[in-house]
Amino acid sequence: MKAALYTGSSEVLTVEDVQPLAPGPRDVIVQVEAAGVCHSDLGILRHAPPGFPTAVLGHEAAGRIVEVGTEVRTLQQGDRVVSTIIASCGRCYFCTRGEVYLCADPDNVAFRPRHKLASGDVAVAFAGLGAFAERIIGDEGSFVKVDTDLPAEQLALLGCGLSTGLGAALHTGGVTFGDSVVVIGTGGVGMAAVQGARIAGAGRIIAVDLVEMKRTHALTLGATDEIDPSAGDAVEAVRELTGGLGADVVIEAVGAEPTITQGNAMLRRGGTLVLVGMPRAGTTVTIDPIDVGWGGKRIVGCVFGNTHAQRDIPRYVQLAERGLLDLDAMVSRTLPLDEINDAFSALESGEVIRSVIR
Repeated sequence: MKAALYTGSSEVLTVEDVQPLAPGPRDVIVQVEAAGVCHSDLGILRHAPPGFPTAVLGHEAAGRIVEVGTEVRTLQQGDRVVSTIIASCGRCYFCTRGEVYLCADPDNVAFRPRHKLASGDVAVAFAGLGAFAERIIGDEGSFVKVDTDLPAEQLALLGCGLSTGLGAALHTGGVTFGDSVVVIGTGGVGMAAVQGARIAGAGRIIAVDLVEMKRTHALTLGATDEIDPSAGDAVEAVRELTGGLGADVVIEAVGAEPTITQGNAMLRRGGTLVLVGMPRAGTTVTIDPIDVGWGGKRIVGCVFGNTHAQRDIPRYVQLAERGLLDLDAMVSRTLPLDEINDAFSALESGEVIRSVIR
């Protein structure tokens, strides 16, 4: 079967024929119907650490199960499923507390060898999935069953970016009715955070992005205001829009020191800064502890939007079916697997919200 491989180059993936390895008793085989192209994959392509193995990238997927292992209990052949970037074991300290997004044992599935190459070498599946392929061989805990007729290219985004952004507002940030919310960076995750804030009933949603297309698109999905940070002092602009107080919740979806610092400055006293963007390794940020402590602020990390995949993804599907969550507006374009590198170029240049491989 065809798959898109990271082989050490920081420039392109190579699409090759690979031979799937035999599945284990807890594995399922999923025929991929669509796979989203996410910044997490781009991060591996451009900035993989030394020694990173040959891997099939891709982790946002929707498809249908064609085979299940002998120990699989929650899924069966024919089920329609969405992948989840963090596989939960269901047994560790965190999983038993309902914090499945913090599972202590995901590495058991995250980089398991799954494919044999023509050279005889093996390739691992990124995040235990390797969704840039015709089929995924993955652990039962990496998939959520969904009963819906929604298109696969929309469902695929729930596997990572969309759930992360929605959860950043609904779970991690705890946005409530009437809140003022700032979203810094309105790509796929940030755009989903805008929708999450709207669904939660936020009174003011401010989209901050350098790209005009993204700011304009955010306005169609629930943002009430937009700010171009290159046009002036974005912090002062937020304060003007919030009556001088600052925002109740700021969701930072860029993952860079300047925007994290900026996000903290945009908060009101008692506000919450949600760090959802993925910075490069070694990034540090200087925060004044008096400003945070005396200001009663909260700075919180965000892993997969604090999403309990088995509970939340079916709920998001229901919201989409009822017209309360716009999945279609998150998909900018669809491309075949052979054009995967074009999809990465578009993501990196800011041309798209999300590209989907079909």
